[in-house]
Amino acid sequence: MKKVLFAAAAALAITSCTTDLSSLNVNGKAPESVPAGALFANATMSFYDYASVQNVNTNNMRLWAQHWTQTTYVDESNFALNERDVNGNAFFNLYTGVIRDAEEARKALAETPGTDAQIQASDAAIEVVQVLAYSYLVDLFGDVPYTEALDASTNTPAYDDDAAIYMDLLARLEAASAKLSGTTTFGSSDIIYGGDADAWAKAANSLMLRLAVRMIDADPANAKKYGEMAIANGVFTSSADDARLFYSSAPPHTHPMWVTLVQSGRTDFVASSTLGDVMNMHNDPRRAGFFKNLAGSDSVTGAPHGFQVNYYDYSQPGTALEDPTWSHAAISYVEVEFLMAHAAVAGWAGAGDAQTHYEAAVTASIEEWGGDAAAAAAYLAEPGVAWDAANAAALIGTQKWIAMYSNAGEAYAAQRQYDVQMNVAALAGTVTPSRFSYPLDEYSLNSANVGAAADKVNGDDTFAKIFWDVN
Repeated sequence: MKKVLFAAAAALAITSCTTDLSSLNVNGKAPESVPAGALFANATMSFYDYASVQNVNTNNMRLWAQHWTQTTYVDESNFALNERDVNGNAFFNLYTGVIRDAEEARKALAETPGTDAQIQASDAAIEVVQVLAYSYLVDLFGDVPYTEALDASTNTPAYDDDAAIYMDLLARLEAASAKLSGTTTFGSSDIIYGGDADAWAKAANSLMLRLAVRMIDADPANAKKYGEMAIANGVFTSSADDARLFYSSAPPHTHPMWVTLVQSGRTDFVASSTLGDVMNMHNDPRRAGFFKNLAGSDSVTGAPHGFQVNYYDYSQPGTALEDPTWSHAAISYVEVEFLMAHAAVAGWAGAGDAQTHYEAAVTASIEEWGGDAAAAAAYLAEPGVAWDAANAAALIGTQKWIAMYSNAGEAYAAQRQYDVQMNVAALAGTVTPSRFSYPLDEYSLNSANVGAAADKVNGDDTFAKIFWDVN
């Protein structure tokens, strides 16, 4: 980080032997230390930029969830990973852009002014962002580097068991939640909650509830323990609680989807018939929000998934997604209400009534996309949408998969957890896989460890299951 300016030093030495030259060893454009708040903001932004975008090189969750399909170059709609290093870019973005910067922010807290309580709360907010990134990696790959991921002494970190990682993440959220009250030291550098530690506590508890419900079939006892803890400690109770980032109207801080859909000038994506047919079947009032170029009676014209098609013959991503200021919620009240519905079906303490939560989730989603209470009520009366306790899992799963339209990573997770039926992609000849394969770089640079992880999933089979995906 230092740059010695020999010519300048020599010139000053000629004019004065007493001049202090130490300041010349500092490059003012590359500060030796970066404030914790700046690092925390960068880690947070990196996660949101990654999770919110559809980009064939980076994140194709909208294609894997079969919400969208491609028009001309359809490899990613057919679940290709290695050709564009999509799996490698997931590793890079989450480990380097999020987890490492969050860890550097934690180290920088030692030089940050604030009370002990504020420093503790700041550290806990960092924990929430790191847990968010690690859980995303586990949900994509299964076993991933964890205990040695930030170990500077090795370039070949071991892969940890996915279920064991989840348990540690839940314990970290438990500890973080207990430290989150009052304010952090981050202030405006906290681009989600503006330094409000109580808001971060709700986010920590809501994320804990997500992980607990996710593992409910694999480890019901620990799922119940942490799910009930999250509910008791306080999860989101309205959309005002959302862990939501609002983007700016001008580059470089526009919503990444604006770059994909508008700035690129490309016509790559249309509605997949997988989602469009389900929405049409139940007269979904969100169709005009999700898509444009609708047919009569606001029907989505969805393309067969994975086929090459003419962009103008099908419904396209809606105008809301073309707004540079569109927001992204890493976890939302809508999602939490679906989680609470599942928790209530499971009989967890404090979860309340399953139907009430289910209907609140659907209603909040419809209102988020411009509908009103009357539209929500009509939709909730539709056969196949109306609450049916005997069919609760299928209802919760399908409706969560739809409602997570703007959080496609969660849509993909819901599709797997609840076995939402996917269509067979044209060229792949399969439905959506269950996980990402490991990046090719890992096989080159960390071969022994990635090989051991691959052996656990049938030789890196993309249809092998993440530990929580057991039914």
